[in-house]
Amino acid sequence: MNDTAKIYGLCLERLKYQIANAKQRINGNGKHADTFLLECYNTGDVDDIIDILELYDVKEKTPGEVRDKLEELAYTVSVLTRETLLFDFTDEGHLGLYLSLNGSPIDEEFREVML
Repeated sequence: MNDTAKIYGLCLERLKYQIANAKQRINGNGKHADTFLLECYNTGDVDDIIDILELYDVKEKTPGEVRDKLEELAYTVSVLTRETLLFDFTDEGHLGLYLSLNGSPIDEEFREVML
């Protein structure tokens, strides 16, 4: 497999680097959280999310369709990185890509925000 392959707007090489850095920071600070923010896209707007992550094959530009595509994308990159990754919203309402530290599934609040 080519580690520089892009999955939509995500780069596996960059994600693996971010995951390694996150694990170092987590191990160094002694705190234990459920998730760690890897990337923040500074928007919660459906059209912006589609453009930033190159989700151009979304059938309809609705929050529900985008949510489904993001869940599919998170699953794909989780398999490829062998880590549990998920999309969720920050406290500010921006979409973020998170590393799950306990393998927890996507938060129900994410579903509610994207409905």
